Amino acid sequence: MSNDIYEIPIPNRDHLPAKILYLTQSRYDKDWHSTNHTHHFTELIYITKGKGTFIYDKREVAIKEFDLIIINPNVEHTEKSTKSDPLEYIAIGIQGLAFSSPDDSNSMVTFYNFKQEYQTYLFYLEHLLIEVKKQQEDFEYIAQNILQILLMTMMRKKSLTLEKTSTQKINKDIAFIKNYIKQHFREEINLDILAEIGHINKYYLAHSFKKAVGVSPIEYLIQTRIRESKILLETTNYPISNISANTGFSSQSFFSQSFKRVTNQSPSQYRKSKAKKSQKPRKRVL
Repeated sequence: MSNDIYEIPIPNRDHLPAKILYLTQSRYDKDWHSTNHTHHFTELIYITKGKGTFIYDKREVAIKEFDLIIINPNVEHTEKSTKSDPLEYIAIGIQGLAFSSPDDSNSMVTFYNFKQEYQTYLFYLEHLLIEVKKQQEDFEYIAQNILQILLMTMMRKKSLTLEKTSTQKINKDIAFIKNYIKQHFREEINLDILAEIGHINKYYLAHSFKKAVGVSPIEYLIQTRIRESKILLETTNYPISNISANTGFSSQSFFSQSFKRVTNQSPSQYRKSKAKKSQKPRKRVL
């Protein structure tokens, strides 16, 4: 019988100041494409299948299965897939850290191929996906710790160095999107359009907007349209179908459904209630 005991010393390193913002699993289809965008956090993209190119700073770099792409904050980029062998990848948005390599400390984007260690990285990434999909008790805590292990494994293998990053620009981005919605709410708007005009990753936009404003960008858009429709219902005799179209709703039924959800009244009920209030006789002051 053997009994090997390995003593584990107290670590002399604190947790990395990194926070998961989102985790996505993507596959290119014929009707899907990526547009140029930036985000004010670091993104890791691990290619699980396929081939394509990664585009940034007027450069195009070939990417393939097992490649890890580290995109530092404020780098405008996109990716393209080959039609014959479509890209599949897992992406993680990480707030609080930027990466640099000893070979190129000023690099905006770093590329590594982890073909030899792909099973290790897939193990951590797949467990991250399981946690965020199932969202069982304390999944955020477990996901955060898996991220710590993944990052430290990367640093060990590739001698990466880290630096803390600031997120001060986030509020400006949210203010820009809110102002855009206020100015263009009558037009067709969806999350992809907002992300494209703001040059922000759409998953991060959804996360950071809701955290800052309290509702999603699309819910904020609906509420903006309803505020305008309430004014039109109170001050005009326009048919409800016209008000629905003028405020950007795709159909009258969706307008009525959204209006009732927000106000607990149908548009016609709201108009009648406001008309009754305006017709009430005023008390005379002697």
